[in-house]
Amino acid sequence: MASTPAERITVTALAAELHVLVLAGGLSYERDVSLRSGRRVLDALRAVGVEAELRDADIALLPALVADPPDAVVIALHGATGEDGSLRGVLDLCDVPYVGCDARASRLAWDKPSAKAVLREARIPTPDWVALPHDRFSELGAVAVLDRIVDRLGLPLMVKPAQGGSGLGAAVVREAASLPAAMVGCFAYDSTALVERYVPGMDVAVSVVDLGEGPQALPAVEIVPRNGVYDYAARYTAGRTTWHAPARLDPEVADTVAEVAVAAHTALGLRDISRVDLIVDADGRPHVLEANVSPGMTETSLLPLAVQAAGLDFGRVLGSLVTRAAARPV
Repeated sequence: MASTPAERITVTALAAELHVLVLAGGLSYERDVSLRSGRRVLDALRAVGVEAELRDADIALLPALVADPPDAVVIALHGATGEDGSLRGVLDLCDVPYVGCDARASRLAWDKPSAKAVLREARIPTPDWVALPHDRFSELGAVAVLDRIVDRLGLPLMVKPAQGGSGLGAAVVREAASLPAAMVGCFAYDSTALVERYVPGMDVAVSVVDLGEGPQALPAVEIVPRNGVYDYAARYTAGRTTWHAPARLDPEVADTVAEVAVAAHTALGLRDISRVDLIVDADGRPHVLEANVSPGMTETSLLPLAVQAAGLDFGRVLGSLVTRAAARPV
């Protein structure tokens, strides 16, 4: 996917007319990351001539939207505020267009067990799993439940919050004795734990964008965390992770990974932009882990790396997405 003169003209022609609001911050565990994403988006948009301002999602937001409605909003909020569909629903109430999927699709993607069920129904490969609310975990007896999980899914396992991101509360469990502690750590971030079969292989992230010709996959980014687990520290601490963009995949495998990512994006009803996280196993088969409707935009985030690997300009991609959002009927 290469940058074209038409794309540059589209962004430049509307730059003086558009007023774009970048929403960042919020009150989730991922506030700091969101603020970094928001500032990166703001700088990129301004670099291509788009009038943009940064605003937090706080008590002053709604009055501001009513008093001076923006032409479009870019949601750089991570965690529940930016990804559970609630903010998008409020923007819909205010007739304010925004980049990204609608509230319904956002709610679906945010809840990992629900999203995995949709993927499974669409015959898109995703690791076997069980979703376990904290209350059921206690009521049914922790030891018995955990024993049954190990019997059913085997070891190793991946434990993570059913709703959440940035690797918070996630842990790889290689021994049954470590599972209780992983569950407790997970429940600190969400009332429901998603326990899935751990698939060894290459961690890759595929960003999917639609610049007007339908959703297309950018080059996959390979993730190599120094400690073997792509947790919060590995994601946002310099030197903890090495990325390869594009991923070191055989061409045929890379094509399959791209097709699966676009299929997941489509099956979940996503729009404009998403990031699909996958594991590519030793046989070159991709397994979808989850889809993110508000990908990180920081200096160590995967979407900007993919944009660069595709030979595109980050600001122009954002400008094109903003232009499309502003023209979308509300």
